[in-house]
Amino acid sequence: MDTLKKHELTYKPFGNAAILIEWPSEMHDSILKDLLSFYNTIQRNKIAAIVETIQSINSLTIIYDPQLIHFEEMKQWLIALYKKETTENTPVAYYVWKIPVCYDTRFGVDLAEISDKTMISIPKVIELHTKTAYRIYSIGFLPGFLYLGGLDSRLHIDRKPSPRLEVPKGAVGIGGMQTGIYPRTSPGGWQILGNTPISFFDTSTSIPCFAKAGDKIQFTPISYQEYVHMQTQVANEEYFIEKEVFYD
Repeated sequence: MDTLKKHELTYKPFGNAAILIEWPSEMHDSILKDLLSFYNTIQRNKIAAIVETIQSINSLTIIYDPQLIHFEEMKQWLIALYKKETTENTPVAYYVWKIPVCYDTRFGVDLAEISDKTMISIPKVIELHTKTAYRIYSIGFLPGFLYLGGLDSRLHIDRKPSPRLEVPKGAVGIGGMQTGIYPRTSPGGWQILGNTPISFFDTSTSIPCFAKAGDKIQFTPISYQEYVHMQTQVANEEYFIEKEVFYD
C-alpha cells in the first residue's frame, strides 16, 4: 500500500485566536492530499476549543477560543495529531465535473490577446484549455471561486496590468499559471476565454458550492446556441451538471 508523504509543517500565530499551519508553497497533488487528510483528521478529532478550520491551497487556519486553550497548547496538540495521523494512502473518491463553456468571441473577449501573446491559434488555445481535468486546490477569494491547478504551460499568461471593474458572472479566465471561473460579477484582472451558464455559488441550496477541494473540473466547449439553451435550463433548475467519480 502506498503512503502519503509527510511534510515539514510550520505553525504560526494568526491574530490572537488562530493558528496558521503551512505546507510547502507549491500546487502539487501530494501536498493537497496530505493537507486534506490532516483537515479531515482535525474534523474527526475536533476538540471543544476549535471554532473553525479553514482550508487554503497550502495552509489550514485553525480558529480557536483563547479562553479555552492557549496558542502553544493548541500548537502542540496539532503537531502530535499530525505525527499520529496514519500515513496509509487509502483510495479517496473525488468527482470530475463536466462544465460547459462557450468560447464564442462575444464571451472570450481576451482570446485574441491570449492567442497573440502565446503565439497559439485561437482554436488551439481552446483545445489546450479543454483537454485537461483541473484539480481544485481551494475555494476562496469570492464564494464559489475555484483555484484550479494543471493549466498547460503553453497557456500561462500574465494577468491584465489594469483589472476590469466588472467581469461577468460565469467568465472563464486565465491568470498566470491558473485558470478559473468567476462565480459572480466582480472586478478582476484575469484574461477571459469564455463563459459558462453554470452557477458556482447558490445560497438557496444546502451546499452552496457543488464542488470541493480535491475534485476536478473538465471544461467542455459548447456553441452560443447551446449556451443560451443551457442558460434557460439553469434558470428553470432543469440543468444537472454531468459528473464522474474517480479514486486517487
